[in-house]
Amino acid sequence: MSEKHIDEISGVATTGHDWDGIKELDNPMPRWWLITFYVTVVWAVIYTIAYPAWPMIRTATTGLLGYSSRHDIATELAAVKASKADYIKAIEAKSVTEIIADDKLRTFAVAAGAAAFKVNCVQCHGSGAQGSPGFPNLNDDEWLWGGTPQDIQQTIAHGVRYTEDPNTRVSEMPAFAGMLQPAQITQVASFVASLTGHAGNAKAADIAAGKELFAQNCAACHGDDAKGNHEVGAPNLTDAIWLYGSAPAAIAAQIKSPKHGVMPAWGVRLGDTTVKELTVYVHSLGGGK
Repeated sequence: MSEKHIDEISGVATTGHDWDGIKELDNPMPRWWLITFYVTVVWAVIYTIAYPAWPMIRTATTGLLGYSSRHDIATELAAVKASKADYIKAIEAKSVTEIIADDKLRTFAVAAGAAAFKVNCVQCHGSGAQGSPGFPNLNDDEWLWGGTPQDIQQTIAHGVRYTEDPNTRVSEMPAFAGMLQPAQITQVASFVASLTGHAGNAKAADIAAGKELFAQNCAACHGDDAKGNHEVGAPNLTDAIWLYGSAPAAIAAQIKSPKHGVMPAWGVRLGDTTVKELTVYVHSLGGGK
């Protein structure tokens, strides 16, 4: 057996490992490090005996202490559920108006409704309920079907143009492509756009002619003043809120071949309690009546 090489500078034996002429000193590990290492080994053995640790075919060792994090979580969830039970029962028993009038119930319902909104509604209305083209903004003061708590509840529960629910909101704007000439559609669009100052370069004569055509064909739903009608879901055409655009070309396209959005009925899917919570939350956004 060959003698160990002793480093001339440090006087410490080397391990025999050599990398590009650099030799590794065979320094012993610090005593404190060794003690810490052995303590952790002993601790690990004790831990795996006391707590669930070793995986088996279908389960794992339960440990001498019988601890289960799943059991703890289940216990915590059960406690949370029990603490909410009284609120949920009260919401089940009360109308949305009564819930809104009760500070504690309203606070609970808004929180629960916000959670339900994030799961079921943000896909169309956006994370902030700000809407997007074709999907209403729920923060403003304009409501196609009314913004009272009862109106909102009805819309959420039964949807809009949702054929599977017999109580769904129904309105169909006719396609005027077969009833009006292209020039007439342009005139009506010019008049409607002028109500909000978006007429652009439309001629005064077209706007005047469009006003007469509007009275003959559109006022029955949108009203003589074009402010809409909640009973039939006809939008107010005099404000700055538009689902499909306010430019004359966009309005003309809607008159010619209208788009009809569909909102699912959430009553059967979510249940009456969650619908009430959603109603209170949406109403709390600031646009509810």
